[in-house]
Amino acid sequence: MIGLILGLLIFLGVHSVHLLAPRWRQTRIAAWGMGRWKGLYSAVAIAGFVLLVWGYGQARMHSPVLLWVPPPGLRHAAALLTLPAFLLLAAAYVPRNRIKAWLGHPMLLAVALWAVAHLLVNGWLHGVLLFGSFLIWAVLGFRMARRREPAPRSGGTLVGTAASLAIGMAAWYGFAFYLHARWIGVAPFG
Repeated sequence: MIGLILGLLIFLGVHSVHLLAPRWRQTRIAAWGMGRWKGLYSAVAIAGFVLLVWGYGQARMHSPVLLWVPPPGLRHAAALLTLPAFLLLAAAYVPRNRIKAWLGHPMLLAVALWAVAHLLVNGWLHGVLLFGSFLIWAVLGFRMARRREPAPRSGGTLVGTAASLAIGMAAWYGFAFYLHARWIGVAPFG
């Protein structure tokens, strides 16, 4: 469990620097240059991610603690709840779409929905720790980001919006029906 906790602290910590210490971040970028900053940032984020994945696997195999048994019917509901998460995630990266213009920070909302969906069907302590941490991080991050820079509520094109929806749906379908079972070992609809 220690590996999971350290991985979460490192991964979510590095992804919180721009929210919690924006001046310090700008000072580092000015002193080191954008390339060096991105390189160090990426290395720390990857190390945190690897550690949290390894720690999750270790906790899952060696020290699982069951907190509750989710009802079987929630499995399909959780899988369907990840669809809007994928749509929001795509909207975060597809340029000129109305979803991003309206929400401002759709990736944080995508992470929150993903975490809620997984909390519904995961009663293990290591799962609650992982998905609960991401949920808290995403909700607090969204609130801080909206205070700092409110969404413009206008802009985006129909083409950009349609593209983000199509990409999000295709990614969700591929992950829900194929990749999740292969990579995670759980078939959401199986």
